[in-house]
Amino acid sequence: MTSPEIRTHVVRPSEAEREHALGVLRESAGSGRLSHDTFLGRMELVLQADSRAELDRALADLPAGNPLGRFLLRTVGQLSAFGVRLRGAWRVERLPGLSLPADGAGQLTIGRVPGSGLRLHDISVSRHHAELRREGEGWVLYDLGSTNGTHVNGLRIAGGVRVRAGDQVRFGNLEFRLASG
Repeated sequence: MTSPEIRTHVVRPSEAEREHALGVLRESAGSGRLSHDTFLGRMELVLQADSRAELDRALADLPAGNPLGRFLLRTVGQLSAFGVRLRGAWRVERLPGLSLPADGAGQLTIGRVPGSGLRLHDISVSRHHAELRREGEGWVLYDLGSTNGTHVNGLRIAGGVRVRAGDQVRFGNLEFRLASG
């Protein structure tokens, strides 16, 4: 006769417990207690932990983290981001305006070559850089295979993108804010 088997039940950590552990790791890395490599290694341990004991081992030498510390870390991050957003908004408002063509015009060529509708004298602008075409009720900006790219609102475009007044456009190194014509 064999003895009955006694099965032990291992409780897997919940998502909330994993999230708390990751928060402790982020706070410790932010305060300089963990190097970047150590942070990444322990984060991997937390994400793959099969038991609460494994979570505890990953955090054993770290303080449990206090709510005030997390609040301060989050607040400093938000204040830092505010400065970046403010500088970006200030820069956009100071960009020179580029008026969209009047309703009767169907297209505007942009480039360095003489005869362009908008001739830009900058080496970063290709000879045949871009074209602005009236399509339907709005305007579409096309990159014409330029070397340094055409950007709309900070994103490089390939092909055509619909634009309107207020959009930020860049041809090579020259930036403008579109205005209604």
